[in-house]
Amino acid sequence: MAKNQALTLLGGLTPSEFLAEYWQKKPLLIKKAIPDFTGLLSPDDLAGLSCEDEVQSRIAQIKGKKWVLRNGPFDDTDFSQLPHKDWTLLVQSVNHYLPEAADLLAQFDFIPHARLDDLMVSYAPDGGGIGAHVDSYDVFLLQGSGRRNWKVSNQKDLTLIEDAPLKILKNFESEQEWTLEAGDMLYLPPQIAHWGTAVGENCMTYSIGFRAPKVQELTHEFLSYLQDNLSIKSSLKNTDNLLYTDPDLQLQNHPAEISATMLNQVSDMLQKITWDKQHVADFLGKYLTEPKPVVFFEPARKLSKKQFLANLQQKTLRLDLKSQLLFTNNVFYLNGEKLPIENGLIETMQDFADNRYLSKTALTESLCILLADALFEYYLAGFIYLD
Repeated sequence: MAKNQALTLLGGLTPSEFLAEYWQKKPLLIKKAIPDFTGLLSPDDLAGLSCEDEVQSRIAQIKGKKWVLRNGPFDDTDFSQLPHKDWTLLVQSVNHYLPEAADLLAQFDFIPHARLDDLMVSYAPDGGGIGAHVDSYDVFLLQGSGRRNWKVSNQKDLTLIEDAPLKILKNFESEQEWTLEAGDMLYLPPQIAHWGTAVGENCMTYSIGFRAPKVQELTHEFLSYLQDNLSIKSSLKNTDNLLYTDPDLQLQNHPAEISATMLNQVSDMLQKITWDKQHVADFLGKYLTEPKPVVFFEPARKLSKKQFLANLQQKTLRLDLKSQLLFTNNVFYLNGEKLPIENGLIETMQDFADNRYLSKTALTESLCILLADALFEYYLAGFIYLD
């Protein structure tokens, strides 16, 4: 991202200043963060996306004092039955379907790709919103068309309305308030209570959200990873000793009792399970690039490897919009899989991961040959494509 563009996006702050002063610390309102920005798609386009089977979408509506939530996919009848106010349509992962959305996210690459979740886009008529709530993740709220009023609070009372289909705060008390217009943006760190309400018609908000896995989730996923990547610390000379044994078994007063001897031996066995930073790096590479369960890829049209190589020399290689490519310690991961990358290809692959494309002008014939060897099967799977 160009320096001047970054300064505008962050209200005159450099990315380093923003990270030091605001990231995960306090809200920041930025007027005209993206000048002349009015959105990437129309309300009809967003509604059309929400009618697709593979797209995650919701409609939240307030009826009197009761909240109603419906999940997509929707159809024309669903929209024709909605009132003229007090509802909102939310569509997740718009960056998976719209190249311009991926370009928008690229402006936020001062935050590591490993932290990015998705771009959610919402549409609401007058009064629409999802109530006062807190998020467990950082978010940039960029206003497209229309206007939205935001009320923000650092309150500690996070009591929720009982039986509501959304996690809506029961006792919200506003401390700050702003009305955002097209191109304005509000940054909110985690656990800041906020309430956004559409002011007038055609209010569309673009939410750039960042993932923040809970410790419980990371623990569960890492333990699952260890099942397939178990490392045993042992001075034992043969695999027989990796089995539970009890040659000194004693008679027990209660045959149904799990003895202290057994508990101690199993405890000792479990303590021999070890891992190091390389295990953690490998786990994170696979976990952070693993597509969500709702994501599916369209296999590419069949090419031979020779044809793929010829195309590499003539076209731009791009990541599919749904793909995630990350690396650590010169090891690369694409959509949950470790890639076999030769040393001579590392810098090229780093550029590919950072920018999500490789131009033919940046590739020599030898690099194209290495890329064809490394990426051909992932092209066939639809993870990458030739533009």
